Amino acid sequence: MLLARIALVSLEVAATSARTRKTALLAALFRDAEPDDVPVVIPYLAGRLPQGRLGIGWSTLRVPVTPAGEPTLTVAGTDAELSAIGALGGPGSQAARKERLTRLLGAATAQEQHFLRGLLTGEVRQGALDAVAVDALADAAGAPRDEVRRAVMLAGSLGPVARTLLAEGPGALASFRLTVGRPVQPMLAHTSRSVTEAIDRLGPCVVEEKLDGIRVQVHRDGPQVRVYTRALDDITDRLPEVAAAVTRLRAERFILDGEAIALGADGRPRPFQETAGRVGSRRDVATAAGAVPVVPVFFDVLSVDGRDLLDLPLSERHRDLASLVPEEMRVRRVAVEYPADERRRAAAVAFSEDTLARGHEGVVVKGTAAPYSAGRRGASWLKVKPVHTLDLVVLAAEWGHGRRTGRLSNLHLGARRDDGTFAMLGKTFKGLTDTMLSWQTQRLRELATGDDGHVVTVRPELVVEIAYDGLQSSTRYPEGVTLRFARVLRYREDKSAEEADTVGTVLSRRG
Repeated sequence: MLLARIALVSLEVAATSARTRKTALLAALFRDAEPDDVPVVIPYLAGRLPQGRLGIGWSTLRVPVTPAGEPTLTVAGTDAELSAIGALGGPGSQAARKERLTRLLGAATAQEQHFLRGLLTGEVRQGALDAVAVDALADAAGAPRDEVRRAVMLAGSLGPVARTLLAEGPGALASFRLTVGRPVQPMLAHTSRSVTEAIDRLGPCVVEEKLDGIRVQVHRDGPQVRVYTRALDDITDRLPEVAAAVTRLRAERFILDGEAIALGADGRPRPFQETAGRVGSRRDVATAAGAVPVVPVFFDVLSVDGRDLLDLPLSERHRDLASLVPEEMRVRRVAVEYPADERRRAAAVAFSEDTLARGHEGVVVKGTAAPYSAGRRGASWLKVKPVHTLDLVVLAAEWGHGRRTGRLSNLHLGARRDDGTFAMLGKTFKGLTDTMLSWQTQRLRELATGDDGHVVTVRPELVVEIAYDGLQSSTRYPEGVTLRFARVLRYREDKSAEEADTVGTVLSRRG
């Protein structure tokens, strides 16, 4: 397939807000694509490079290159060339990278150049395109949408499902099963203002600790153990103590969902940055484990000894979890079988307060009848935190003054709109330690798309957790609101910009 077709469809998708129109455009594209092209086409249209960051700065891309008159670039050829550019390293690699990129842009038409520059700078934003792409893929192949969604959930991503479905037809969807060793997208939680509100919404439920750790999905197949993050990255080698703990469990084949967390000698959680640092470290793992050991704490089980538990209610899954995992490796919880029972409601509130007193960040209230909705922010899981927090995206940062001279300080914060763009909600430089200032200066310069000497604009990729005291009306910002007393809690590199909080979520909190 020619890259020109992707560039054209990208423009057409961006020009419409109607989901049905977006779906129809993508379905037509998928019908014409080769099966092996689709796993590349999907991330391209969503504004993602399958290779990740390629080390190509805005200064390189803004140099004009004479475009080709006719389209000749293919999707496969373009992707192969970008992979080759990203693989360049060592002395002289920057010049070689620039030379190859210039050659690639010179083979592209003006429209293709525009698309490639947007792709490489992260400015191709098409809204919640992944969800639309699933429906479009189903329509293109004549397959039931629900079956395609489930296959994507079990495969962990849309790419392999697209290739198989378009090559072999709807019958091939049955080959995507819950498989030990192949991670699935985790179930996520919505937000509730209070424990009692969550109980009223869910009915019979349990209230569980919400640990301030790193989400992990652990797979064991006999002696083989793999540990995955919420982004499905394999971090087994970085967490040997988690793998060791899992090998002591009695079953031979299972999939567990939980958290890896660093605890102090008193059993209280150590700062999140220490846990994140342990999980992010790729060097001296033994030394790091000795300095900051982490422990696994599980709250769900997806499979045991060949039995797929995804569709079972939480109450049944927990019975399997309790028979497999000892109590000290499970999250604490309290059941609310009868929501109208004031004693049980009071006990749930007391449990939440005790969880906060023990240093954890809140609780998650879960409906006991609900299945495990992998890859979705299910309405049957509601997280309750004691302070107002939002996961926002950094849109820009200002060069600091005084002792912050030479470092990027004041952050411009944005929430995600339905069309995939971001609405600025305000700025903050509060809560930033010297360590965070140094880190964010380096990281944001890597994401920079422009610098006027005062403000550095960046690709909207970096998620930061912000605490705030409330919302107030403001004519300075596009959604008419801004954050009061916003302060940085931590960066969330485990989250993508697509997982940041939406404008709708923000506005729903306006009292």
